[in-house]
Amino acid sequence: MLDLFADEKPWHEPLASGAVILRRFAFESAPALLRAIAVTARLSPFRQMVTPGGYTMSVAMTNCGHLGWTTDQHGYLYSPVDPLTGAHWPPLPEVFAELCQQAATAAGYPDFKPDACLINRYTPGAKLSLHQDKDEPDLRAPIVSVSLGLPAIFQFGGLRRSDPLKRVLLEHGDVVVWGGNSRLFYHGVQPLKTGYHPLTGDCRYNLTFRQAGKKE
Repeated sequence: MLDLFADEKPWHEPLASGAVILRRFAFESAPALLRAIAVTARLSPFRQMVTPGGYTMSVAMTNCGHLGWTTDQHGYLYSPVDPLTGAHWPPLPEVFAELCQQAATAAGYPDFKPDACLINRYTPGAKLSLHQDKDEPDLRAPIVSVSLGLPAIFQFGGLRRSDPLKRVLLEHGDVVVWGGNSRLFYHGVQPLKTGYHPLTGDCRYNLTFRQAGKKE
């Protein structure tokens, strides 16, 4: 992977109204972010969640922060407790909070205060089907999504599942922020292709920051 040695500075790439790709924004902090992921996973291990319909997701997940995204037989929900361990989710690492605040501010959302971070681990073939992030009580808050490791094709559509999709390559260190008019746009990740990254091996990690509780 050549991106480990590339010398491009971060830049902004418009995606839609209210949405932007911050290319390479997390590149410098990536090693610290990955160390924090490892610490978090020791406390709340990665697992492949089962949807209410009985489908086992191909992406392995864990969480950190005051709330964590999870599933049960009734649907999708945010909970302060990890159902796998019975303990509270690990706290949001400081390096996560700092990077998220910087990215949100750069994208035009300086007041964003995340209380949940979903950590996804993709291996070859893993994907995320088109969906909307709509389980949060305050949809005025944006989403901040950080890509680490292997590149992936990110799909970004519109308010209807049938709307045309933009397909963009997200590489190590890229951050996508969306809110405002595009907050409920459908999005997903195509199946991860086989590859190798010096920092993550055959994996891609994604951090998704959200405001999942009611804003104080």
